[in-house]
Amino acid sequence: MVGVTIAPWPSASNETTCHHCGAYVTDQFCRVYGDNDDQAHRCGECDSYRRLTRGSAAGVDVSIPDPETSLGRHGGEPDV
Repeated sequence: MVGVTIAPWPSASNETTCHHCGAYVTDQFCRVYGDNDDQAHRCGECDSYRRLTRGSAAGVDVSIPDPETSLGRHGGEPDV
């Protein structure tokens, strides 16, 4: 097999981290929730599941308050 180049698995060359917080995300998470290029803009470490399933992982602005900017809602600091 002289001259044959074997390409790496597609997932071996892709960086699977969240663009927002840098946390590891699986290839499957990127395919399901990410944008058209299978890139995750938000993940379960930095956003709520409710927002992720509505498009925040794909970089879409959603109307549900962001847990990082709306403290006390969806995982932020509790209301006093």
